[in-house]
Amino acid sequence: MKQLLTGNEAIARGAWEAGVRFGSAYPGTPSTEIFENLARYKEDLYAEWAPNEKVALEVAYGASVAGLRSICAMKHVGLNVAADPIFTATYLGVNAGFVVVSADDPDMHSSQNEQDNRYYAKFAKMALVEPSDSQECVDYLKEAFDISERFDIPVLFRVTTRISHSKSVVEEGERKLVDPKPYVKDVCKYVSTPEHAKSNHVRLENTLKALERYSNGSPLNRIEMKGSKVGVVAASVAYHYAKEVFPEDTSFLKLGFTYPLPMDLIRDFASKVETLYVVEELEPFMEEQIKAAGIPCVGKELVPSIRELNPSILAEALFGKKPLSADLGIPLANRPPALCPGCPHRGFFYALSKGKNHVITGDIGCYTLGYNPPLSAMDICLCMGGGFSVGMGMAKAFELSGDTRKVFGVVGDSTFFHSGMTGAAEIIYNKGRVVPCVLDNRITGMTGHQDNPGTGETLMGEPAKELSIEKILAALGFDPVLVVDPTDLDQTQKAIAAAGDLESPAAIVARSPCVLVKKYNLEKKTYAVDPERCRSCKRCLKIGCPAISFDGKARIDPALCTGCSICAQVCPFGAISLQGGKA
Repeated sequence: MKQLLTGNEAIARGAWEAGVRFGSAYPGTPSTEIFENLARYKEDLYAEWAPNEKVALEVAYGASVAGLRSICAMKHVGLNVAADPIFTATYLGVNAGFVVVSADDPDMHSSQNEQDNRYYAKFAKMALVEPSDSQECVDYLKEAFDISERFDIPVLFRVTTRISHSKSVVEEGERKLVDPKPYVKDVCKYVSTPEHAKSNHVRLENTLKALERYSNGSPLNRIEMKGSKVGVVAASVAYHYAKEVFPEDTSFLKLGFTYPLPMDLIRDFASKVETLYVVEELEPFMEEQIKAAGIPCVGKELVPSIRELNPSILAEALFGKKPLSADLGIPLANRPPALCPGCPHRGFFYALSKGKNHVITGDIGCYTLGYNPPLSAMDICLCMGGGFSVGMGMAKAFELSGDTRKVFGVVGDSTFFHSGMTGAAEIIYNKGRVVPCVLDNRITGMTGHQDNPGTGETLMGEPAKELSIEKILAALGFDPVLVVDPTDLDQTQKAIAAAGDLESPAAIVARSPCVLVKKYNLEKKTYAVDPERCRSCKRCLKIGCPAISFDGKARIDPALCTGCSICAQVCPFGAISLQGGKA
């Protein structure tokens, strides 16, 4: 049967068809939907959300060693978190097939950088497979598991946002029944002491040589000869862009197995064309290796190395063709990202922004948007967990330099379990003047409402132990741990003031569910502005709610208002009230 599937849906389908029995992941755009779809096959396999990417990789690798075909998935920056185990897993090898999916995000549609994770394959010495459409996501993933088992090595399966989220036709196949491989204790293979690692490194280098020989004849690499004037080496979605841009008589070497590169195949292809181009997104990963092998080619001197490619960008870069455009005479609306109407984070950031002696260190999540005006309630955002640990560094620096400002470190509930707990331990252990604040909206919000250890439910919909954030903070040594409803501004402001004044290690948990989480069945309420009482002071605009506009008087869009009441609480003239009732 043929289906129109996104790349992420196809990866899940390919894992099922490949006989995968175990999967672990941490959600992150653009990878999230892989495991949301993998869980649909729960009759045949086990899938879970792990607390972070490092745990996900270790758990999935453990299942591989125990004998089950296993997969883990993450976005590109998640592989940084998981880098520690993957570098050693390549030394140890696998038992059953083990594939790591990295979903890279060129153009940073939902990311803090656009790193090119192909370099992880070279750095960690693992096989690299890159599909270019949804059908290849299915077919290549099945091949990736065969490669993993044949060469006793983890395989990095790299996709990009455009592949993950675009749809193309997939011809679905049957599930391959793969018996569990017997686990046999082998300390020389699996216990990575320096003595064992030395011999395992030699084995790995020999494996890479065998993989390169395989790549030269791999079915994932193919030559499409059309002419002898121009040849193009391309992989992933860049292959499709190049096919649209280059003339009809251009020959292509389309690569799907990209590390180790099939250098003999590339050299043979280059000998058949006058000019060789290498077209790839982001870094010159293939180009550097091809040039190092003494094969002349044209690449990043013309093709941009930042942001996502598309046919228009490529045509202009290579051939100077300007994209066709028309001026409609209508300016585009400026719509910067903003916290949703009714978002509980808004109340906390509004209250936090009132402090004149605060530095606010933020983190990765919906709440990163607290930096935006008019809230302007964030000084820095580095990475997952950095809200606490970067804050600790700033607090210690302030202490050493005599700066009296108090640091408030902010993370979300999923981030707290991901990498916030270690930062909290750092604050306690090294006596930091940081107030750790956990914004608990009862879900992993930014990536589309995935469960986490604090929500009481697993990826497969089973009830789970609900970890208490305040009890964990108390166990670490924070006292008091103040739990507030951030939509209650008075309560929240008092907690922030109290925590900021205390010399003892205080923490804050701001708990209110995301208004988009269906299971909480939040009552629909709508607030409205009485134009007779509105004094046009614009105080309500300072909370940055998209439901509020101003045209001489404040206005609230009833279609957007969720009834959080924060605007009514900040209005000094009582001009905002519940429709049909009082505020």
